[in-house]
Amino acid sequence: MIDPHSGRITMRAGLIGAVMMPTGLAHRVKTSLDVRGIAPLTIVGHPRADMWTFLVRADIRPIGDPAEVARLWEARVVVIREGDIALPSPVPDPLMVRTWVSPTTSVFRPSGAVVIECALSITSQARR
Repeated sequence: MIDPHSGRITMRAGLIGAVMMPTGLAHRVKTSLDVRGIAPLTIVGHPRADMWTFLVRADIRPIGDPAEVARLWEARVVVIREGDIALPSPVPDPLMVRTWVSPTTSVFRPSGAVVIECALSITSQARR
């Protein structure tokens, strides 16, 4: 969907969801997923916020373990199951609000549950 006033491009979360996290953690998650052969990944960068958003299959169930929820909260990992997901504009963006880190090249989207599991694994390793 394109907002006619701002030119902002969004898609409604539904079959596709998103997992947003700080760039440092996202680099490690991407590397881990690449090593596991989970590709191609579609990733939106938010340079000013120093965050990346992975577009994923919306198969993420609520996390029941309070310790895992706390680790994700501390790591600033955000799961988007509902609402709008902001995408980069095809026109030059002088403010660099959003950019493609890894643009869409196919209909494949990794499992959101796998992306979350990977982020939790990396945050657990960092705590040790």
